[in-house]
Amino acid sequence: MDLAYLRAHPEHLPTFLTHQRIRETPVSGGDICTASRLTLDDGHSVFTKSWPERAARPAPDGFFTTEAAGLRWLRDADVVPVPEVLVALPELLALAWVEPGEPGPEAAEAFGRGLAGLHRAGAQAFGAEWTGFIGALPQDNTPEEGPWSSWFARRRLLPHLRASVDRGALTGATAALVEQVVNRVGEFGGDEPPSRVHGDLWSGNLLWGADGRVWLVDPAAHGGHRETDLAQLALFGGPPHLDRILAAYREAWPLADGWRERVPLHQLHLLLVHTALFGEAYAEAVSSAARAALRAPGRATVEQ
Repeated sequence: MDLAYLRAHPEHLPTFLTHQRIRETPVSGGDICTASRLTLDDGHSVFTKSWPERAARPAPDGFFTTEAAGLRWLRDADVVPVPEVLVALPELLALAWVEPGEPGPEAAEAFGRGLAGLHRAGAQAFGAEWTGFIGALPQDNTPEEGPWSSWFARRRLLPHLRASVDRGALTGATAALVEQVVNRVGEFGGDEPPSRVHGDLWSGNLLWGADGRVWLVDPAAHGGHRETDLAQLALFGGPPHLDRILAAYREAWPLADGWRERVPLHQLHLLLVHTALFGEAYAEAVSSAARAALRAPGRATVEQ
């Protein structure tokens, strides 16, 4: 199998893998899926991810095809590097291989400008036309016109808050703090038309390439708020040269007044995803983000 044959017959890839007709090398690929590098007969490499064989449950319906739809949508904007989708089947996803490289300030600045261009490409509505996932969790992508603040509370914060409480990851006090944020979300300002966002843009989903560019991978792509991508980027220590990324972004497309104060609000979404997925280890981060959002200038004080 060479790259031309794979593009023409993507449905044949599982058969070739089953019969070990392709050289396969395990690579790191995140917390959920099994990832491999395939070496084809013509020397091209391909990145694949599949649901672990020993997983307690099968892959959710549409899990890989949803990611493929999001990658294609981001790639269609043609302003920031996104790997080509080669195969999108219910059981696996295969992408063009991106050779890893070292982070650099020039790549960071180019990425910041490109990310601004991606967001400017926009979306027809908040949400998306495809089923939503973030990690292994379902995420409601039902398209809505907005406003952003009420959409964000209803479709992003509340579902993951409920899942976190049901799991026992959040105490009643922390859940009450998040509910205060939800109830006051209209006070935070910053409403904008929907941007074309990655949706899960922590630093682990940036791939610094050997070609001197920063590539986007593993999206939960949808129409959302551009500040959410930027706030997520700063979580968990952030990527190298984050200051250069943000400076280049703001030069290309300035942010609305108060964006710094809204960072905890936007980060709250991904932190709730983590309590829903991984449990109480992230509960303190959720509490801190909710308190910071409520104590931002112009916000009401936190209710005790």
